[in-house]
Amino acid sequence: MRRILIIEDEEKIARFIELELKYEGYEVEKAFNGRDGLEIAKNQPFDLILLDIMLPGINGIEVLRRIRQFSDIPIILLTARDAVVDKVTGLDGGADDYITKPFAIEELLARIRVALRKRNQVNQSTNSTQLTVGDLQLDPMKREVWVKGNLIHLTKREFDLLHYLLKNKNIVLSRENILEEIWGYDFAGDTNAVDVYIRYIRAKIEEPFRLKIIHTVRGVGYVIKDE
Repeated sequence: MRRILIIEDEEKIARFIELELKYEGYEVEKAFNGRDGLEIAKNQPFDLILLDIMLPGINGIEVLRRIRQFSDIPIILLTARDAVVDKVTGLDGGADDYITKPFAIEELLARIRVALRKRNQVNQSTNSTQLTVGDLQLDPMKREVWVKGNLIHLTKREFDLLHYLLKNKNIVLSRENILEEIWGYDFAGDTNAVDVYIRYIRAKIEEPFRLKIIHTVRGVGYVIKDE
């Protein structure tokens, strides 16, 4: 049975989500503040975490940051905020998804299914061998990227995006395809998110080492080619 941790300070909302998840067959644990939620996440196994941003004690973004230090468990942020800066902060911090209150429970359940399905795909791919192109090596098992012997720090989403491009080497991937695969849903229809993260990766991998690894296909998307 899949186990989900809800970290939400509004007890009525947490209870409502808990009942819906249990009805769908999930096992559920709850915490009503960031400190307790972080402690539970450290000491118990879960398949996914639903994390509110506005929490007493330790806010959700800080809880997310600390969890990412020891786990890559799927995390979906729950918040009343809908500003772009909050979305970017959460996603850059390692969140897998973001849903704004009030939300339809059907949408939340769908996003949970997507996150769990993607996690299964990642787990299956970790058995694959190291991926390389030119001076770049990516290790799916260790989730490490090396360029010319230098370990490169990538966020979870940057790593997933680069991994996806490398797995599909020599195949042109459209922005829409990348968005669906990496973000797992239509990110408000904004394919610019893909371009933004490609720029992040290029700034860390291509520019410092004067490499050309990710190629832009104008009007379509991106491709990594064998040299």
